[in-house]
Amino acid sequence: MRKQDKKPQDHYLDVTQQIIDALEAGTPPWRRPWDPDKAMGPCMPQNAVTGSRYRGINVLTLGISPAAFTTGDPRWATYKQAQERGWQVRKGVHGVTGFFYKRIEIDRGESGGEGTSDGGKWFPLLRSFTLFHASQIDGIPDYVPPAVEQCPWRAPGAVETMVRNSGVQVRIGGERAFYSTVTDHVQMPAQVAFHSPAAWSSVKIHEMSHWSGAQSRLNRDMSGRFGSKSYAREELVAELSQMMVCSTLGIEDCDFINGAAYLAHWLEILREDKKEIFRVAADAQRAADYLLAFHPEYASQLQDQKGSEDPVATETEIPLKRAA
Repeated sequence: MRKQDKKPQDHYLDVTQQIIDALEAGTPPWRRPWDPDKAMGPCMPQNAVTGSRYRGINVLTLGISPAAFTTGDPRWATYKQAQERGWQVRKGVHGVTGFFYKRIEIDRGESGGEGTSDGGKWFPLLRSFTLFHASQIDGIPDYVPPAVEQCPWRAPGAVETMVRNSGVQVRIGGERAFYSTVTDHVQMPAQVAFHSPAAWSSVKIHEMSHWSGAQSRLNRDMSGRFGSKSYAREELVAELSQMMVCSTLGIEDCDFINGAAYLAHWLEILREDKKEIFRVAADAQRAADYLLAFHPEYASQLQDQKGSEDPVATETEIPLKRAA
């Protein structure tokens, strides 16, 4: 008898279900606290070989892993990368799925695909690979956190530097923190209303993440009214952007302001469309990148890294164009 073809794995559904399961448990997975006895401040997941940071949906898939929060080590590597350097992934351990996403151009005359503004067409390519955390790899050198001199954007005052360079108007007063689309300003309560300077900074990052979505900036849909799904989606984008920026800046006391009422909306959004969490993560990454670029040292470091080898892309062959 001929063996039946194996059903292809639905990565969109798998990731979405992981996020749904975590939300149903009561706490968004990106809010999980770091172990203060082990962590040297939160840090974005990065490749153990190249040092490049993982982005977008990979921040969530890697962040769900307990190892990311309990060891203080942000490094991940594929089995191939570990093997090439004489490291050994321990037998029996389970890796975490990472993803590479790219728009692949196709011939204009071909049917299907998505349209572009210039009349071209493309289709989405999503490929997966397995990553292992440094704690699962024998022989890997100990992690040495970078000094502040190496990452000046992790020094105190980084958020104020970004505020100053971005030109965002921040008004102080009242009991609520919010971004006004009408007046294009961020409103913040007085700093004494927060339990720590870090919490004050992290909430400011959240509201600046909303500010980044204005039409003159990243042009997200900001028209949703309070209580609507589109409003809740924007809150999810801002919260993930807040997490990404706080992790990059080393802000440990990340004060998330969205309560349990948003969880139901977020669950509804994810259940309706298995690809939406990928889009939300991409929007959050764009918002985080936009804000972090206002820190001159961080922007300079990004410029220096342009053109360097992408640790994700090296794990799979990416066809740049479909054959005619």
